[in-house]
Amino acid sequence: MKLDLIPKLKHTNSNNFFLLAGPCAIEGEEMAMVIAEKIKAITERLEIPFIFKGSFKKANRSRIDSFTGIGDEKALKILRKVSEAFDVPTVTDIHEVSDAAMAAEYVDVLQIPAFLVRQTDLVVAAANTGKVVNLKKGQFMSPESMQHAVKKVTDCGNQQVVITDRGTMFGYQDMIVDFRGIPTMKQYAPVVLDVTHSLQQPNQTIGVTGGRPEMISTIARAGIATGADGLFIETHFDPAHAKSDGANMLDIHLLEKLLTDLVAIRKTINHL
Repeated sequence: MKLDLIPKLKHTNSNNFFLLAGPCAIEGEEMAMVIAEKIKAITERLEIPFIFKGSFKKANRSRIDSFTGIGDEKALKILRKVSEAFDVPTVTDIHEVSDAAMAAEYVDVLQIPAFLVRQTDLVVAAANTGKVVNLKKGQFMSPESMQHAVKKVTDCGNQQVVITDRGTMFGYQDMIVDFRGIPTMKQYAPVVLDVTHSLQQPNQTIGVTGGRPEMISTIARAGIATGADGLFIETHFDPAHAKSDGANMLDIHLLEKLLTDLVAIRKTINHL
């Protein structure tokens, strides 16, 4: 990735992968600050460029009674506070055209959810803010088809675009990562592997998405080995009680060991 696309992104080791990490959703200021502080300390030691991730609202939920957020402006202000307190860039996802300009006032990267990546008006609205745009590959899309989503951004005069692979539907209730897609999509833009969402088990009968968090290390290692420029990992101090996507999040107490191993793999790859 051209790390200079994001001025706040610290890249003391430009040969390393970069990391988008944080909770699925902003549940409150204290939890966001504690998680950001922990990740910042780990990534600083390992020289991993770090972008704090948190959704200011969750629009794609299976059930109407699922948690959607603490209030748009309140959550966005927390993201800004995290950025200022820890001197890190931030990323959040947007769901409607009107979200783009609003969120751009608070964060450095606008993320287009996988379900919405074909929505031209939404992608164009994000591109027109001048912010970096992170396009999540639809679970229903081929790697090759992502070149058209990238072109929607660049045709707006915005060259700051990233692709994130979050797995592909495998039947009705499982996901699979086709690692051939990483080198394919790197022809169009820098590529991030969303490790935790790739391990979701959607469409459960109870209306709450399941997951395979025990496979996080396996998927992350494979992503680094196959050339991913960055990794996306949702993490929480208490995944079992997280208000969104707890079933596939990484317990933050396991993050340092995982990232240490991944840095070692990246160093090996760089010397091949």
